[in-house]
Amino acid sequence: MSDYDEKIIRKAITVYGFVQGVGFRYRTVHAANLVGATGWVHNNPDGSVSMEIQGTEQQIDRVFQMIEQGTYVNIERMDVKSIPVAEYERGFKA
Repeated sequence: MSDYDEKIIRKAITVYGFVQGVGFRYRTVHAANLVGATGWVHNNPDGSVSMEIQGTEQQIDRVFQMIEQGTYVNIERMDVKSIPVAEYERGFKA
């Protein structure tokens, strides 16, 4: 395996667009658990969605590929910040 596949990273992401009321959080939880990523996701009062997601770069990329396949989901912009890894976190929750 390459370093791309193995290194665990964590990102804080705020997603803007048509992302509330369209199953975005459900799809995120399902996709993250499917690929083995950990973290959480929640709606914000301004209509955006915030999450922290942890896994390999490949796992995180795959989660967003799966989210973007969702009907009605329209991501206009994402603010992404790298943050420290949460070593003992398990699962992905809404």
